[in-house]
Amino acid sequence: MKTALHPFALAAVAAAVLAACGGSSNGVDGPEPNARPAWLGDVKATSYDGASDDLLTAGLGKSGLEAAAAPAYADPLHPTAAELRRTAIHTNYRALLDMTAAGGYGSLYGPNVDAQGRPTTGEGKVAGTEYIAFADDGSGRQNVTLMVQVPASFDPQKACIITATSSGSRGIYGGISTGEWGLKRGCAVAYTDKGTGGAPHDLQADTVPLIDGTRAAAAAAGKKAAFNAGLSAGELAAFNAATPNRFAFKHAHSQQNPEKDWGRNTLQAVEFAYFVLNERFGTQQGSQRLKTLTPANTITIASSISNGGGAAVAAAELDTQGLISGVAVSEPAVELPANAGVTVQRGGAQVAITGRNLVDFTTYANLYQACASLAPSQAAGPYAGAFAAGFASAALPIAPNRCASLKAAGLLSASTTAAQAEEALQKLRDYGWEAESSALHASHAAFEVAPAVSVTFASALARASVRDNLCGFSYAAATPAGAVAPLAPALLATMFATGNGVPPAGGVQLINNNGKAGPARDFLSLSSNGMADWNTEGALCLRNLVTGTDASAQRLQAGMRETQRSGNLHGKPTIIVHGRSDALLPVNHTSRPYAALNKKVEGTSSRLSYVEVTNAQHFDGFIGLPTVLPGYDSRFVPLHVYLNRALDAVYDNLTQGKPLPASQVVRTVPRGGAPGSAPAITAANVPALAATPAPGDAIAVTAGAIVVPD
Repeated sequence: MKTALHPFALAAVAAAVLAACGGSSNGVDGPEPNARPAWLGDVKATSYDGASDDLLTAGLGKSGLEAAAAPAYADPLHPTAAELRRTAIHTNYRALLDMTAAGGYGSLYGPNVDAQGRPTTGEGKVAGTEYIAFADDGSGRQNVTLMVQVPASFDPQKACIITATSSGSRGIYGGISTGEWGLKRGCAVAYTDKGTGGAPHDLQADTVPLIDGTRAAAAAAGKKAAFNAGLSAGELAAFNAATPNRFAFKHAHSQQNPEKDWGRNTLQAVEFAYFVLNERFGTQQGSQRLKTLTPANTITIASSISNGGGAAVAAAELDTQGLISGVAVSEPAVELPANAGVTVQRGGAQVAITGRNLVDFTTYANLYQACASLAPSQAAGPYAGAFAAGFASAALPIAPNRCASLKAAGLLSASTTAAQAEEALQKLRDYGWEAESSALHASHAAFEVAPAVSVTFASALARASVRDNLCGFSYAAATPAGAVAPLAPALLATMFATGNGVPPAGGVQLINNNGKAGPARDFLSLSSNGMADWNTEGALCLRNLVTGTDASAQRLQAGMRETQRSGNLHGKPTIIVHGRSDALLPVNHTSRPYAALNKKVEGTSSRLSYVEVTNAQHFDGFIGLPTVLPGYDSRFVPLHVYLNRALDAVYDNLTQGKPLPASQVVRTVPRGGAPGSAPAITAANVPALAATPAPGDAIAVTAGAIVVPD
């Protein structure tokens, strides 16, 4: 029986044979020695047997990941690196997926579902070796974490690499649910935390996280700190005296605008993977290994979700070495250039406002979302009733107060709270949110999504120091009444594993330093007029950084320009998947206009397919919380299913030449039933991508324009 090799593997065989014979794969000098990248720090390698511990589940298996809590620490105040890794994998995997069997875990996706999408009775553990190191310029100020997982099933004759840059502002395991696809295929997975991460610099105690999540005194850690806020002894003492018990987080406070480098960091992860793979599998020549595995014989797919997906797109744009073969991403945070010159049309109507950057539309949401969450038209939405009971009660009327403050500022004109809420909701619609996302504003507001993202990204883009307390915001633990308090030591010790890098998270809250009654948790603080209005003044300050002209605004706007993408994917086969109902990264500001920009820039060379999924939104994990967020389960399907299918399609294109599916709307079927107890999902709820979509589902992308059917 003859075994077929994909084209990349045939090139690998030829290169290996030529190298072994002293020949050349390029007709000149032959393969180069495998050289360590100059920016790569010390590499730690750990092998896992696939039973007691493994690459994908940290030894927990499908069943252990399904459990609500990870195994306990032997000493919660001093968790080991292995324990932190186990909890980090458990936390990050669960944070990004619906972990309920009714929602698809264990049947449509999960460690036990094989590479062909078939559920098995196994636990899905993956044996192999994990390599981890910092990328840095020698200063110890960057220390971007890189990691490569090489499964035991990796075959250098069918070499493949998948990137899984962290989602959101998470740490190195923040893309593990994407890495799963590669590990099952026998591919190496290249991860990076892209200069973000969940573990902070504790400024009061002056302790910092190390690369493995354990903590050390800042002086002892030196350049080995994963993040140090960079204050002098005098600055630190003055800061602690003025604002005790605060924390600095890497994404917000590195003063390096890390987003501008997310593409470069992803490419560094790929280069690290090549270095590791050639050290293991490269042809031996004397005492050194050669660069036997190269882009000519290795498939590399840039992938991930959300911010990680945006990083994959950025990496493909920046790729001048041909390191990336294709791209498959879900709900990417792609930053378009100002005045991109593209139009977006849905059905017969052109969308008025599109292609705004994340900090722009997020600070806009931060202004209006709490008020809009009270709109009577959305009273049946997930968490809308609980939001009104919690944030619009007589005891805590902060959402109605936000509506009133917006009117006082001249930003709303209606007279009653109900009318103001509908007006705020319409403002969000007019600014680019689709009607399908309207029902999600209450749950997003309740989880403080927009304030958290706005403060982090504004601080990062403006290169603000933690000392700047940009717009009066800081990070600290708080009492139930909202007063700043010390953080429980056990929460800090484990935050590498449990934090998402964008407080509120891990016991750390968003603090309004300027509260009239003193610093307090943001939504519980008092504005200067004594009103508890969810810190409208702070929200207006953040918005002014995007729209204003003062020095602070100019710094942030300069940072925005550094993060904007070109739209040039260099003809790489690409699939972008996005949920139409996404309320965090609206399709009109991200994937839709990016597809139009790509076609404008690349013309006939473009190989981008855009897949828009109905009844899908940003947080699959919310679907898996039926008792907390009833209604997500009955309304929404898991977008993760379509990321896996996009990866399958790009892989098949690269290995078999199978055409990518055309740009299309995939019309899914909600599970329905009673909110909180929706029936189990079936294949009928999540139809396959169509090779050629029906006319009513086809998305038309021309140079600078996209038309999406209703």
